Amino acid sequence: MGKSMGRKEGRSPYSDIDLSRWREYDYIWTDSLWLIEARDRTGGHQLDYHGNFVPQIATQTYLRYTREDEIVLDLFLGSGTSAIEAVRLNRRFVGVELKPELVEYVRGKIPPLFLDRRVHILQGDSTQEETVRRVREVLGTMGAEAAQLLILHPPYHDIIRFSQDPADLSNAPDLETFLDQFETVARHGYDLLERGRFAVLVIGDKYADGELVPLGFYCLERMQRVGFRPKAIVVKNITGNERGKGRASNLWRYRALAGGYYIFKHEYVMVFFKSKA
Repeated sequence: MGKSMGRKEGRSPYSDIDLSRWREYDYIWTDSLWLIEARDRTGGHQLDYHGNFVPQIATQTYLRYTREDEIVLDLFLGSGTSAIEAVRLNRRFVGVELKPELVEYVRGKIPPLFLDRRVHILQGDSTQEETVRRVREVLGTMGAEAAQLLILHPPYHDIIRFSQDPADLSNAPDLETFLDQFETVARHGYDLLERGRFAVLVIGDKYADGELVPLGFYCLERMQRVGFRPKAIVVKNITGNERGKGRASNLWRYRALAGGYYIFKHEYVMVFFKSKA
């Protein structure tokens, strides 16, 4: 009986990690600095859309904060990195994307056996209550009331304009509007997440008018406003997607020297949790 209790205590309550075998998990990162030399292009991943995050972020956070068969919710789906990784790691998935053409594109990446069964891709505006209602309906068809992990990878305000749609956060007319809209999505994500589980925010900062805009920390504060509690901040280097972020030329080095600033080579992976209470 004692051995059985020991095995139970060694199992993480929110992942498949067996803590009694912790030395065997050398492929799971626990440091707060992630130096990723190249984007993972295996398992269906590809660099086919500007502004998408590297699959390794999904890999590491899924392994740390979910078990197989649990549900990941992504309210800024984009090109589907998080959905593809859910299939690869045997997680279920619900994703919401604003652009109809991108929804169809991502659906084409998902094996038909999984689509609309284990992986659900919805077109909608994540700031709207109607979208929340539709997500709840889909969760119900999956036999769940809430997701077990929330992924948020919003536009970094207006650094890249993703569409002409006024509802697109990259078209927010000013920083305060962007943050208010992001906070609305974060609140919806909070409501759709199971208590005691985690949320992952992938975000970077920006410069405007010669001044640093600490977008990541502004978004962190908005996450706290809706009830999330911070767990960790990971700093990840930016490699392999510089063209999409406007870094194809050494001209940036000249501008940095002339303007007194430093070129962004990092972004944040911020981890939060929703209290059990």
